[in-house]
Amino acid sequence: MYKTQGLKNSRIEVADALRGLAVIGIIVYHAMEHMNTSGPTPTYSFSWDNDFFRFMGTLIAGKAYGIFAILFGLSFFIQRDNQEQKGKDFSLRFLWRMFWLLIFGTINLALFDGDILQAYAILGVLMIPAGYLSNKWLWAITIFLLIQPLEIITYFTGWQVCGWEAAQWDVIGNAHINGTFLENAWANLTVGPINNWVFYLLTGRATQTLGLFYLGILFGRYRLFYNEGNHLKIWRIVFVIILIITFVGNNIDLGFGAQRGEPSLSPILTPILKGAQTLFYISGVTLLWYAFDWFKKFLGQICFFGRMSLTNYLLSSLLGAFIFYGWGLGMCLHLGSFWSFWVGIGIVVVQIIILHQWAKFHQRGPLETIWRWLTWCW
Repeated sequence: MYKTQGLKNSRIEVADALRGLAVIGIIVYHAMEHMNTSGPTPTYSFSWDNDFFRFMGTLIAGKAYGIFAILFGLSFFIQRDNQEQKGKDFSLRFLWRMFWLLIFGTINLALFDGDILQAYAILGVLMIPAGYLSNKWLWAITIFLLIQPLEIITYFTGWQVCGWEAAQWDVIGNAHINGTFLENAWANLTVGPINNWVFYLLTGRATQTLGLFYLGILFGRYRLFYNEGNHLKIWRIVFVIILIITFVGNNIDLGFGAQRGEPSLSPILTPILKGAQTLFYISGVTLLWYAFDWFKKFLGQICFFGRMSLTNYLLSSLLGAFIFYGWGLGMCLHLGSFWSFWVGIGIVVVQIIILHQWAKFHQRGPLETIWRWLTWCW
């Protein structure tokens, strides 16, 4: 069983900066996806829009969520460890905290069917028993989850967790394009959770997300985000190994086997590769943060943005839905991927301006303040 080391958990600024980068990536990619809306070719688009979308997907898709998941696990460890140092058990308090995250996720789901907060709240409960495990057992479970166990079973047996009901996606897609705000919210709340969990299970997102939560806990236990001991050497080793894995992964055909009539290995290897690339970003940013003062000063400007990730996430859903859905400006029918990318940048800039003013007077974002009060109100 794991016991606290009794070391002070000071504020980790590089984690705030990484969280800020992750939120920016999520906002921009959601804008390029038209907030999960597909329809006819937009009025203002280029012939190379699909190539641009794939390129940006290579840079962002899965990696921003991966960073977010690891830092979610890190936050759990810090909160739990702080309470354990006071002789208190954090389990019931965290369960209560996840209940309120589920409520926030439901509000967000009414705006945007691609919500991740509900999944974080449900999967996050499984961090409670993990917090008691020794490092050896937690590493074993983490590795098992990250190698895509459900996809491996599917590959060798042909068994699938569930089917993908295209008709359900049509319901939400039609609501996004043609529905009123209430019709859109109803479709999101009724069909959205089913679609999300089908997606999580069929793409390896469920097991990978939980594995990344656990990886964040382990990073917290080893204090890897602090510049102490040989931690930077460890990050350099991780960076080089992941660089090699990424290079090899990007230069092989992940669908090999399919040309021989065999099942493709892509469902197994693609999530693993994305997880590796997530560590590439984390290790690279961490090394640059501690190596160069100019980089720390530059990226430190978005630390406040990362500390307000919950507020940012819900606010971006509201702004993105208004811009792209039919009940708002309906830009999903008019803007291709390139122009939507700049809309995403615009949303980020607007939120930075608004929340920077808030940060002058408040340590936490508005929703973070409410969430913290709800967590500790009893």
